[in-house]
Amino acid sequence: MVCAGEIATRQVQAARFTAQLLAGEPAHSPVEVAARLLAIQGQDGRGARLAIRSRTAGLTADDVDRALTDDRSLLITWLNRGTLHLVCTEDYWWLHPLTVRPQLHAAVGRVLSRGGLTASDADKGVAVIEAALTASGPLTRFQLRDMLASAGLPTADNLPLHLITLASLRGIAVRGPMIGAQHAIVLAADWLGKPPRSVDHDVALAELARRYLAGHGPASDGDLAKWAGLPLGQVRRGLTAIAPELRDRSDGLAELATAAPAGDLPPAADLPPPKLLGAYDPVLLGWADRGPILGERREVVTVNGLFRPFALVDGRAAATWAWADRQVAISRFTELPERVEAALAIEGRDVRRFLVGQEQ
Repeated sequence: MVCAGEIATRQVQAARFTAQLLAGEPAHSPVEVAARLLAIQGQDGRGARLAIRSRTAGLTADDVDRALTDDRSLLITWLNRGTLHLVCTEDYWWLHPLTVRPQLHAAVGRVLSRGGLTASDADKGVAVIEAALTASGPLTRFQLRDMLASAGLPTADNLPLHLITLASLRGIAVRGPMIGAQHAIVLAADWLGKPPRSVDHDVALAELARRYLAGHGPASDGDLAKWAGLPLGQVRRGLTAIAPELRDRSDGLAELATAAPAGDLPPAADLPPPKLLGAYDPVLLGWADRGPILGERREVVTVNGLFRPFALVDGRAAATWAWADRQVAISRFTELPERVEAALAIEGRDVRRFLVGQEQ
């Protein structure tokens, strides 16, 4: 017999999968996915694109690149938790000042110091990056590395990347267009245009709470604090500000009143169809506890913090997978039912279509 607690957990998971666009109607564009999820972890470029694939139908990786390059409707930069995220361009102006806290600047400064750069050196490096982008942008990080070297700055130990990070944290640069297979860096002001009026901090906190719940609810204040990299007190201020927009729940979780009520959701057992999710998929990064999806399968997240691509089956991780020689190679945790194998084979072909534009 299934206990009431397990049913409640599955209902919460079903609601979250719907909020994440993994169940229900798919999104129609990369921008629609980014707008729903607010921020998609982006240090793995393929993983960020695959997060779009699994929440849409019929798009390709080229569609994501067009949004980055031609439409300028998406960008990648350092935001939540000091990590690269893919966001809608229009959300950059309020999300960047809200989530890029002084602690992140200090952390990058310590890394640069360990590499032998003084604070003055770091300022010089940021100035070199800004001047280069002003004169010749967009530029790849390898082009910027060469310019930093020409200015007499060391380039070992990934120091150029850390200087680019610092320039991005200061709001000077973002990752905008694609140049071939390389994601180029641009001046934020040039690429995005004149910023709108500055947003009040409390208004931004309210918007953060509202938008987070749209793509992750129901969730706790601790979930939001961990995801955004903000103090618990601040996210509680944001949640309090939108309290009239929330639905009362007996479990203490926060949920927008506009979300589908539990009775209108599919049965708890009716979770998303089998899906192949990419590295760092948002469904593993949006809450404090990944247990409901991973269970004992902690190998999906390695000890050094790498999040592997994995297969989601009946709401749980059922395999890891890899992209090699333009093919999907699945490593199953246990034997899977024939219906699941058939569904994953279709997913594998769709991953190939999405990435290389060909049907297998």
